[in-house]
Amino acid sequence: MTRLALAVDLGGTKVEAALVGEDGTVVAQSRTQRPTGRRATPDDVTAGIDEAIGGALRHLGDDRLIGAGVGAAGPMNLQTQAVSPVNMRGLVQYPIGDAVSRHVPGLPVTVRLDGTCIALAEQLFGAARGSRHSLSMVVSTGVGGGIVSGGRLLAGATGNAGHLGQVRLRGPRIDAEGDGTGNGMGDGTVEAIASGPASVAWAVARGWHGATGEDLARDVATGDAVATAAVRRSAAAVGEAIAIVSTLLDLQVAVVAGGFVNVTPDYLDLVRAGVRDAAVLEYAAAVRVEPSGLSGTGPLAGAAALVLRPDLLAD
Repeated sequence: MTRLALAVDLGGTKVEAALVGEDGTVVAQSRTQRPTGRRATPDDVTAGIDEAIGGALRHLGDDRLIGAGVGAAGPMNLQTQAVSPVNMRGLVQYPIGDAVSRHVPGLPVTVRLDGTCIALAEQLFGAARGSRHSLSMVVSTGVGGGIVSGGRLLAGATGNAGHLGQVRLRGPRIDAEGDGTGNGMGDGTVEAIASGPASVAWAVARGWHGATGEDLARDVATGDAVATAAVRRSAAAVGEAIAIVSTLLDLQVAVVAGGFVNVTPDYLDLVRAGVRDAAVLEYAAAVRVEPSGLSGTGPLAGAAALVLRPDLLAD
């Protein structure tokens, strides 16, 4: 009999559920998705969770279910296991822990930020494996993160440790590429500078004729100056953010994942340069920057590990 966890991942575009084994392997046929969206209501999300979990649990068979792990966009309330995702304004203190618990009565349910779950998956199965001090970031439609320190996953006082996308930056390389109004960075957060949509908007405001991250990638490849500047600006911001965390926590490795990382083949090299430019102290500049070692199942594997490996969770 195999020990399995129910993994649930709630994001701005979908909710997904699956059964996951102790080695991080997702039971492929159990993987079930339902759409969410910025305008999703609590009832919409609850219905999606019910359908996704129902689809996953149909494939349990004779295996042993030990609990459920949930990764969700935040902020979150660790005590109540509720979330208020910034990209889903209809959800305020949504009780996702309760919504999942109804499907696994008598079993433990653990909720953490989605970025935190990815950090745990990278620590166990991906590019941070073997380290004890790591940061994992996702650069995509948003920017999120999670932190492992001393071999244990940090949650923080309220469960919100790792919200790196909402850290404000004022680095000189970023300011120099602004629009002459003081910073040129929207609200100045990592997400408002480095995410795919933010980079596209920055380029469009400077006369670039495109609409998507894929368009940016195409034009960077042909040497378009504005598209290239937008991507460099993103990578510099990510590098500065890594340097900040590395200075505070003395990291061994920073893993950078997400779709926007693929906008140019040298994106991670640009991030590494950004770390070196922003770091004041030698140990902070020495952090290794690596691509994700996970497949697209990373968020689910990390969510499942919340209950499969509770020994890795900090108090």
